[in-house]
Amino acid sequence: MQGGQCTTIIISVMGTLQQKSILKGQQVKRTGNKELLHKLFAESAQQYANDVAIIFEDANGDVRGLSYKQLDILTNQFARVLRKYAEEAGNDRQPLVAICMKPTERLPTILLSILKAGMAYLPLDSEFPPSRLKHILQEAEPLLVILEKEADTSVYAGTPTQTYEQLLEQAQMQSDDTLELQEDPEQLAIVLYTSGSTGIPKGVLIRHATVLNRLHWQWRELPYAADEIRCIFKTALTFVDSVPEIWGPLLRGRTLVVVPREVTKNPERFVWMLEKHKIQRLVLVPSLLQSMLMYLNLQNKQDTLPSLKLWICSGETLSISLADQFFVTFHGEDRMLANFYGSTEIMGDVTYHIMRDRNDLKSMEKVPIGKPIDNCIVYLVNKDMHLVPQGEIGELLIAGRNLAAGYLRDRESHRFFDNPHVVDPEYSKVFRTGDYAKIIKGTVIYEGRVDSQVKVRGHRVDLSEVEKIVSRVPEVDKAVVLCYKPGDLSQALLAFVTTKNDTSTGTTEIETTLKKRMPLYMQPQIIIVDRIPLLTNGKTDRQTLLRQYESSKTTNETNEITNCDYTGVPEEDLEKAKILFPTIASVIGASSRGTITTNGNFYELGGNSLNSIYTVTKLRDQGYYVGITEFITAKTLGDVLRLMKNHAENDCLKESINEEQRYFEMLNDSHKKDAIEIITESFYVKADLERWLMPDIRRDDYRILMEKLWEPLVEKNVSFVVKSSQDDRIVGVGLNFDLWDEPEVELDSKLMIVFEFLESLEQPIRDQKLPKGKGQIIHNFMMTTHGDLSPPENVIVMREMEEYCLRIARKKEYVGIFTTNTSPLTQQLGTDVYGYETLLCYQVNQYIAPDGTKPFGRAQDSQVVICSLKMID
Repeated sequence: MQGGQCTTIIISVMGTLQQKSILKGQQVKRTGNKELLHKLFAESAQQYANDVAIIFEDANGDVRGLSYKQLDILTNQFARVLRKYAEEAGNDRQPLVAICMKPTERLPTILLSILKAGMAYLPLDSEFPPSRLKHILQEAEPLLVILEKEADTSVYAGTPTQTYEQLLEQAQMQSDDTLELQEDPEQLAIVLYTSGSTGIPKGVLIRHATVLNRLHWQWRELPYAADEIRCIFKTALTFVDSVPEIWGPLLRGRTLVVVPREVTKNPERFVWMLEKHKIQRLVLVPSLLQSMLMYLNLQNKQDTLPSLKLWICSGETLSISLADQFFVTFHGEDRMLANFYGSTEIMGDVTYHIMRDRNDLKSMEKVPIGKPIDNCIVYLVNKDMHLVPQGEIGELLIAGRNLAAGYLRDRESHRFFDNPHVVDPEYSKVFRTGDYAKIIKGTVIYEGRVDSQVKVRGHRVDLSEVEKIVSRVPEVDKAVVLCYKPGDLSQALLAFVTTKNDTSTGTTEIETTLKKRMPLYMQPQIIIVDRIPLLTNGKTDRQTLLRQYESSKTTNETNEITNCDYTGVPEEDLEKAKILFPTIASVIGASSRGTITTNGNFYELGGNSLNSIYTVTKLRDQGYYVGITEFITAKTLGDVLRLMKNHAENDCLKESINEEQRYFEMLNDSHKKDAIEIITESFYVKADLERWLMPDIRRDDYRILMEKLWEPLVEKNVSFVVKSSQDDRIVGVGLNFDLWDEPEVELDSKLMIVFEFLESLEQPIRDQKLPKGKGQIIHNFMMTTHGDLSPPENVIVMREMEEYCLRIARKKEYVGIFTTNTSPLTQQLGTDVYGYETLLCYQVNQYIAPDGTKPFGRAQDSQVVICSLKMID
C-alpha cells in the first residue's frame, strides 16, 4: 500500500546556502463539479448498487444493513425533507443541521442526506454538558437538531428538533430522485467544534474540497486492497478522524461497519470484531494502541488480527518505545505502522510517516510526523515569521488544500492569515498550528506545543478552557490546570485549587460539580493546596506544582497506608489487597480521588478502559492474574479480589450448588424460546472454534441447529436449564445425550465444519476407549450461560452446571460423562476441579478438513480442544 516519493524540498537562498524549513507535498490538480462528497457517493451507488454499503450489529446481535442502492434512494428522500428547512430559513442563515445520534447504520444515512440537501452537518455529543451545548447552539444557530427518540429535548430549547423516526415518516412520502441544486466544491460540508486558545470552544468550517483533498491522497498513497471489503467507523462523530473513517470507504464502494461505543471500550470484544470482519486498517490514538498491545500480549495469542495490516496512529504523540513494542508484538509479520499529524483546522491529517519494521526506528530519538500530504506545504518559522534553517526548531505553519475555511463567526481569525512565503494563490493562506517542530533530512520531527493545548485520548483539550471552568466552581478561590506527562500512558489532567475561607469543600464535591460542566475526557483530578506557588516574576510556578504531585504520587506507590483502607477485607484476601490497592493507586494517581477500599469502583476512582489494562498488566507482573473482561466488568474491588489468583494458589471452585440463588429444571418445551436464544447468542458471540469461520457463520445457523435437536433433547431427558431464584429467568443451559443414542443431524451451514472436526476427534475415542451400549456414558456436548451474567457469576453458574450434570449421571446410574471442551474455562473446571481424565488434547490449527483446507489455521498454537472422561464413583 505504498505510493511513490511525493515530497520535494524548496531551497531559499537568503545570504546563506542553508536549506530553509519548507516541505511541499505532491501537487495534484483536481477540478470538476463532481468534487463533492455526495456526488462521488452517487458514482459509488451506481457502480456498487447491490453491494452492502453499511452494516450495524446491535447489542442483541441483530444485524441491520443497507445496500448502496437502498442507501442512495433513502438519502434522496431524506434530503428532500431536510431541504425544506433551508428554504424556509432563506439565504441569511448558514444551512447547518446539528446531529446528536448514537453510532448505528442510521447515523451515516443522516449525514449523507444532509449533504445531499446542500447543507452541512454539525456533530453534537449527548455527553456534552448543557453549558457547552448551549454555547454551540447559540453560536452556530443550526436550522434543526436530529436526535434520538429518547433524548431530552429541553436542552435544545429554541432549536427545532426531529428524530430519525419522524424524518423517516416524512421521507417515505417524497420522491427518490436526486435533488438537483446549484453547488460548489468550496461550499461548507462539516462544522466541528474544538477547544480554542481563548478557552471557548469554536466551530471549524470544513469544505467539501478540503475533505476530498485528504481522501484523494489516502486513496492514492494508501489505497484499499482488492480484498479489503469492510472498513470500520468507530470514532466519535465530534472528532475529525471520523470524517475519513466514514467517507473514505463509502466513496470507494466498501462496506462501512458501524461499531457501537461499548465495543471499542472492551478490548476483547473489539479485537473479536476486527477479526470477524477481517478489517485491514485501523486508526487509533497511541494510548489505545498501547492498551491493545498490552491486551494481545496478555492473551499470548499468535497470529492475532492477521488481516489488520495497516495501523494508523494520530491524535497524540507516538513514542519510539511504543512503535518498537508494536513491531516486537508482530515480529516477522507484514505490518505497517503510520504516524499521522494534524488538527481539525487542517483536516485531521496533514503530514504522515510510515514504518514497516524495527529497522525504521534505528538512530531515531523520536518518531517523525513525516512529510506533507498532497497539495499541502509545511513551513517552520521563528517569532518574526521568518523561515528557520533546517535542523532548527520553529513554529509549524501549514498552507494548502487541507486548510479549513476558518472559524464560525470569524473567531480567532489570527490563526489563519496571509502566507508571507509564497505567491501561488493555491497557498495564499496559512494556519498557525501552535506546534513546534524541526526538519531533519526532509522529514518533520514534532517538538511540542507553543500554548496550553494537549491531547487527551485523541481529543484536543485547552488547559485554559479547563482552568476557566474549574475557577467558576463557587467553592474554588484560585485554580491552575496542568498536564502531567503529556502523551504518556500515565498522562493526567491536574487542577491545583485553593478553596474559599468559608468552605470546607473537598475534592469529591468539586469533581461532582465539574461532571455537569464538561465532557468526561476534559475532567481533571482535583488537588486542593494551601497556596499556589509563584515565581519571582509573579507567574505560577508550574514545575513546583508538578513536583508536589510527583512526590505525592510516589509516596502513594511506596506507602499504601496513605491512600488505601483495608477495612472490611477478608483475612484470606488481605495479601492480595495489599497488591491490588497500591497498584490501582499508582496507575490512576488516586492521591486525592478518595480512599481505595474494598467497596470502591475502579472507574469512579478515576480509572478508564485504557489504564484498566495497564492495571491488569502490573498485577500480572507481581504474580497475580485476573481476566481483562473480568476486571473491566467488576463492580467493586472486592469482586476483583475474589477473582485474583496467584500462580501458587490452588483453585477452590469445587462448591455445592447455591439453591437460594439458582435452581435447576430438566429441559422441557416451556424452555424452548429462551434456551435457544441463550445458546444462539452465546455461541455466536463467544464460540472458540466458530470465530475462525466468521463471517460465514450466521445467528440463524444456531437456531436451525437447535430446532432440529430440540425434540430429541427433550425426549431423552438428560438435559437441563438453570434458573435464577430471584426472577425465574434462565441463566444457563446444559445439553446432553446418551453417547450411544444420539440423533443424526444434517446441516447446510458452515457449522458442519465444526461438527465434522469434533466428530473426527471423538469417533476414535468412542470406538476404542469408552464402554459400549446405552445407559453407560452421558455425552455433555453443549453448555453455556446467559450473556448478561457478570464474569464472576458466569464462573459460578458454569461450576454449578458441571456439578448438576454429575448429579444427573449418578441419579440415572450412568458410569461416566464424556465431553469435548473448546473453552479454557470449561477445560480448567473439568481438569482441575472435577478430575476429568484427558483422553486427547488436540491443537486446533492442525486440523485438515476433508476438502484439504485448514479451517482453523489462523488459531494460535495454544488453542486446543480437550476430549475428557469422568467416571462416576
